[in-house]
Amino acid sequence: MASTPPPPYVAVLFTNRLAPGTDHAYDTTAARMLALAQTIDGFFGIESIRAADQTGITISYWRDYESIETWRTHPEHLDAQAAGRREWYDWYELRIAEVTRASSYTASNV
Repeated sequence: MASTPPPPYVAVLFTNRLAPGTDHAYDTTAARMLALAQTIDGFFGIESIRAADQTGITISYWRDYESIETWRTHPEHLDAQAAGRREWYDWYELRIAEVTRASSYTASNV
């Protein structure tokens, strides 16, 4: 689970489905994008999950819209976005939301 400060902060929700036959290059690029995002001032963390039908959601957490814009326009990220549209995704949706409240729970046996 991503470690975030108390709100407010901003979340980017990236919902997608991988195309059939998506190769190892996707995983390599995803790992590189995470490493790159971690170098951007204002990046707090990421949570991601993928279902058996290859539908997935990744939520990244950011200090503010300026941090997201730095990420969105980074040259390597722009290249990865183009590859995603060209090779890896059947579809995707991107949403940006302001987090105004957060709470958490962890079971005592975890």
